[in-house]
Amino acid sequence: MIKIKIKCFSQVKYALGKKELVLELESGTTTQEVERLIRKKANRNLDIVSLSVAVNKKYISKSLVLNDGDEVAFIPPVQGG
Repeated sequence: MIKIKIKCFSQVKYALGKKELVLELESGTTTQEVERLIRKKANRNLDIVSLSVAVNKKYISKSLVLNDGDEVAFIPPVQGG
């Protein structure tokens, strides 16, 4: 088992009602699997939102296997007006 911290920003934070989560997951879990889990927890409120993913404050472009203690951030597109 591994423990990871999820940082939630903007639409992700509003959809989940939290700015941080700590999850205990099976060893070998990937960022792609965690993204699916977060989207499921958001009750379809993130279905049309594209998310960038960062692991330990570095953006990633493909799915990675997570390690115990990793910090994963799901970042929606920048909004402004």
